[in-house]
Amino acid sequence: MSTTPEHRFEIGIIVARRRLTGPWASHAWIPVGALPAAAAASPWTKLSETEGEATFYAGSYEVALHPGETGHYRDNLVSGRPSLWVALRNNGDETYAVASVTADPYEGESMAEGVGEIVEPVPMPPEVQAKLLAFFEAFHVERKFEKRKRDRADPEALAHRAQGTRERRE
Repeated sequence: MSTTPEHRFEIGIIVARRRLTGPWASHAWIPVGALPAAAAASPWTKLSETEGEATFYAGSYEVALHPGETGHYRDNLVSGRPSLWVALRNNGDETYAVASVTADPYEGESMAEGVGEIVEPVPMPPEVQAKLLAFFEAFHVERKFEKRKRDRADPEALAHRAQGTRERRE
């Protein structure tokens, strides 16, 4: 008896606050890792701290998989560096929240084009890779690419004038 792979599952997100030496900001927040499941810790629990960096468990986030994006998931898995794209949104008061997480590399790229969010790819845990592969194998349908032929342009179409239009004078 086979089981249907998960369409949705929770992961944990790890972020870092890194010290900067520039004159405009004292630190930067950046997603640095993902856990294969939500952790028992409360969101924003400090995990470690060095002189230049502190890491935090930012909380859990639900990843949703869609059957129409299985080709994108395959591209991610065979890339040599499977990743999850994590977006952090500033709450306006020096705190951040996980805005979204995706396994679709093309969606991750489009998230990075937006303004106001910090988007970074983080390594995909092997357990999440296994879930993504199971989802791909269950739902992927290979579609043959067919190049469409364009209709030939009618060179006389622009020469014909509709009834009742005036000619333009030079």
